[in-house]
Amino acid sequence: MNEFDQFAKHELKAKHYIRYADDFVFLSRDKEWLESLVPMIAEFLDAKLALTLHPDKVYIKSFVSGVDFLGWVHFPGNCVLRTATKRRMMRRLKNSRHEEKVVQSYIGLLSHGNAQMLAHAVKQLTGPAPSRFNGSRYI
Repeated sequence: MNEFDQFAKHELKAKHYIRYADDFVFLSRDKEWLESLVPMIAEFLDAKLALTLHPDKVYIKSFVSGVDFLGWVHFPGNCVLRTATKRRMMRRLKNSRHEEKVVQSYIGLLSHGNAQMLAHAVKQLTGPAPSRFNGSRYI
């Protein structure tokens, strides 16, 4: 996808472009410019990388309504976990043994957004963390 990064930066002159793996976002105050990008991006991906845009995953919307990217919905100054991501996480925690590494991974994920209450719910669901103390003695 380096070729696409170079295309976005040098050909499209995108000032606010974010990519992770094959997911990407273009941000602009100019809705018409964003709309004009879609066919150029589709043509580049097809011609240079033999890839296509998923027709159900191309959105042009205002930043105030939230940008859905990498499992989070990003708002100005805030981001919340996508509802489907939250449901999948809770289902996995309820249906499996709670290995400490898995729980800590989810709590780490939740620390990156406005999800303190959800992190607390994960901790409650999985039970107390193993105690490092036994009275006044370490174990």
